[in-house]
Amino acid sequence: MGVGGPGAGEAPYRGDALLGAVLARVLEASHRIAPQELPGLVTGAARSLGLGPAEVYLADLQQRVLVPLPDPELREPPEALDVDSTLAGRAYRTALTETAAGPPEVGWVPLVDGIERVGVLRVGVHVRPGPVLDRALALASLATLLLVSKSTFGDVLVRTVRTRPMSLQSELLWAFVPPRTVGTRRVTSSAVLEPAYEVAGDAFDHSLADDLLHLTVVDAMGHDLASGGASAVALAACRSTRRADGTLADIAEAIDTTLTRWIPDRLLTAVIADLDTVTGRLSWVNCGHPPPLLIRAGRVVPGALERQAHPPLGIGGHQRPVPVHQARLQPGDRILVHTDGVTEARSAAGQLFGEQRLIDTVVRATAGGHPAPEALRRLMHALLAHRDHRLRDDATVVLVEWHPDR
Repeated sequence: MGVGGPGAGEAPYRGDALLGAVLARVLEASHRIAPQELPGLVTGAARSLGLGPAEVYLADLQQRVLVPLPDPELREPPEALDVDSTLAGRAYRTALTETAAGPPEVGWVPLVDGIERVGVLRVGVHVRPGPVLDRALALASLATLLLVSKSTFGDVLVRTVRTRPMSLQSELLWAFVPPRTVGTRRVTSSAVLEPAYEVAGDAFDHSLADDLLHLTVVDAMGHDLASGGASAVALAACRSTRRADGTLADIAEAIDTTLTRWIPDRLLTAVIADLDTVTGRLSWVNCGHPPPLLIRAGRVVPGALERQAHPPLGIGGHQRPVPVHQARLQPGDRILVHTDGVTEARSAAGQLFGEQRLIDTVVRATAGGHPAPEALRRLMHALLAHRDHRLRDDATVVLVEWHPDR
């Protein structure tokens, strides 16, 4: 059975002098080590805390397997573990600590950056509630922060989560997109993007500022480097305008102007939105994109967010101002934004994946208690299975959940 960590505001580590001393040493040492030295640092800390040998596993880019972080001290590295069929995978999927009875006893502790799932930490003890669990959770939290910070100036961690080479246009886009999941106590936004190693024209952005969640999903025409460039330019124009206090209409116009000037004849559809996480007010613009879907109480509200779409961006001579639509959400509502590569994916027999299958998959996952990141992971694996793991078009889905009462 999985066990969780301490609740918000609790201080379970108070009085554990050993824990404080070990974590302080790890934090101090982390400033002077290379990324490939992280496994040794974490293992040494785990032994000092009485947790036995420790190993770091990271989720691969498509969240299918948990890959051990290379440890130069190990002659034979551990095997990758399946996310869907192992206890380690269950800890990753649920973000709850799991223990294998053994022998030997093994604990699996989730590695979570905010609410973004990164991987799991294997420790060599039963992580039952109490000081052992507190120490394991604290070490996992610190290890995650170190992993995220080291990933920005080395290829070791990036290469670990890839199972095959990446195309040039995909490399360009993944450099621009944010973490797959962001959120607070009031809201969660999670995204998936496929085909992960060959994506070209799709991209997403989500960010938090004050009480607003900003969301952008773009789909550039084509499937080449110019498509990736168009999407990357669109995200740059979005961020530049947003950070200068521009409105949603300003963002759409900036993307249109930039594409028309620098990448002419390359069209791009987009949904650009803001969600007030206090009041639930959703504001958005739709430029030639499939309309967002509103999921309420386990059902899609037909036509709730359908409005007259504005023309795609990048065609020049854009009609201004771009209309901004508004709606008021209810606590627990989910907003799903997708690109047409999801619904238009065809099986070998020619059957469309379709909007209804998209809705059914997400609704079943969320009704089963799965959080947004896990619901989207399951959706994308269902889509890939439908297409026999060969997508011809990019497929992006973003799922936003407003949960002010959580």
